Amino acid sequence: MEEKTLADLRREELTHAPKNGYDRLTPEDEAAMKAYCEAYKKFLDQGKTERECVSYAVALAEAKGFQKLERGMALQPGDKVYRINRGKSLMLAVIGQKPLSEGVHIGAAHIDAPRLDLKPNPLYEDCELAFLKTHYYGGIKKYQWVTIPLELHGVIALTDGRVIHVSVGNNEGDPLFTIDDLLPHLGAEQAKKPMGEAIPGESLNILVGSRPFKDDKGSERVKLAILDLLNQKYGIVEEDLISAELEAVPAFRASDVGFDRSLIGAYGHDDRVCSYACLAGLLELNGIPAKTAVCMLADKEEIGSEGVTGMRSAAFDTFMSDLCDTQQVPLKACYEKSFCLSSDVCAAYDPNFPEVYEKRNSALVNYGMGFCKYTGSRGKGGASDASAEVVAYVRKLMNDAGVIWQMAELGKVDAGGGGTVAAYMAERDIDTLDAGVAVLSMHSPFETVGKLDCYMTFKGMKAVYEAE
Repeated sequence: MEEKTLADLRREELTHAPKNGYDRLTPEDEAAMKAYCEAYKKFLDQGKTERECVSYAVALAEAKGFQKLERGMALQPGDKVYRINRGKSLMLAVIGQKPLSEGVHIGAAHIDAPRLDLKPNPLYEDCELAFLKTHYYGGIKKYQWVTIPLELHGVIALTDGRVIHVSVGNNEGDPLFTIDDLLPHLGAEQAKKPMGEAIPGESLNILVGSRPFKDDKGSERVKLAILDLLNQKYGIVEEDLISAELEAVPAFRASDVGFDRSLIGAYGHDDRVCSYACLAGLLELNGIPAKTAVCMLADKEEIGSEGVTGMRSAAFDTFMSDLCDTQQVPLKACYEKSFCLSSDVCAAYDPNFPEVYEKRNSALVNYGMGFCKYTGSRGKGGASDASAEVVAYVRKLMNDAGVIWQMAELGKVDAGGGGTVAAYMAERDIDTLDAGVAVLSMHSPFETVGKLDCYMTFKGMKAVYEAE
């Protein structure tokens, strides 16, 4: 074996040279990674919407001994509690050994994803075809949503107080839906338009039927037939659609990608790949944590974290205040000593589009959990920009836990940008750093992530919860 020169030794000692995670993965971690990713794929298939994610997460939590937090409940170290916020966001906690006056460790992620929401008056007929009008939610490339199979999920709230759950397309034998596109033979003018204008938002109309109602000589017989089917199945009339939350999502199952099965392709990796890591890290805690461990699964991040179920709402503060009240600790005293890992995806460097990435500071697939000191756009607008001390704290935490990690940015400085829930945690006087999985084709109907990065994000979240 050739002896290393002084320069070789100093190079190893002084330089930062990240390696592909598979060159560093232990056999134990590889076995755990495979099991973890299978469980994650099941979470994706069962949670196509934020409501479904909450329901599935609660089932997993209750199986691990979590119970609903009631105001005034006496809590002891080791107790496991959760609270659902209006069916669309979820907060969980494991009470730690140290008092809440010493702060908590938080994993925060979001469970909403880009999609097509139905408009309040969605159903119409044109040329004896029935359609549903939509309003897209979050940042999408509209042309990606035509001619793909779609499912319909959500709820219909009735005036008598009942809430009807709808899921069509996710079960064997269910029908699917789609949005038409123009045939290339007649698409010369469409092809001249910029990609962002080729498919207008008002053209994202979902095809839902073509068979007219029998023995009816009136107009809109196809629409009537669809309403008749909905009435038979759900007991609703057209006006009930006004108080419905129905979401059209891609009808894709979470699947292994590549000959080597090293990747996962699915709808909704952003941000369910991180929200599942936050949840699973909490559910798999070993014993009672030193500090109380909190998991926040938020809604509405894709539209700015607005609304009563978003990270900007007071729901999280109310949950934390109720925990603090059990120990007579002021909420502000808890927050100022807390730490949050805002777990959201980052952009994976894509060699097909190198012009928008700065390679030295981009996340690479299979290089582990990605940390973003700041997100935002251009001059860091909208970012929380974690301090040097916070980044150093997380580096040590991950190194001690054997987590493979990397640093990341969201593309070149002036190429664009984006945000996460980190800014809203920081506004609460909580030290916060962004962290998550590198994603290829982010916000598309079928995103791709590396299994190694998924597992390391789980391992990193668990390390945060278990920190002293």
